[in-house]
Amino acid sequence: MSVPALFGRPSAFVPIGMSVVALIVVLVSVTWFGAVREADEGAAAHLWQLLIAGQLPVVAFFAIRWLPRMPRPALAVMAVQALALLTAFLPVYLLHF
Repeated sequence: MSVPALFGRPSAFVPIGMSVVALIVVLVSVTWFGAVREADEGAAAHLWQLLIAGQLPVVAFFAIRWLPRMPRPALAVMAVQALALLTAFLPVYLLHF
């Protein structure tokens, strides 16, 4: 199986999609409300946390299932997953959100 075919597996593309949604949540929140600190974390922060934490079991399942069978393509997919995760973390880190 090739890397593009492996990206077709839900356990490969779901974490990437979750990272994209988490990034969109942060960007929409900053656009609408600004990068202000609230006394209590808002709904956007909780949704972002759930999206980020929810990726971990999916990525673990992907790694357990595909790393032993196809190490190189699986590592390529996991690298893209990690890049998507870091991209979702970047605005939170830079804005101290």
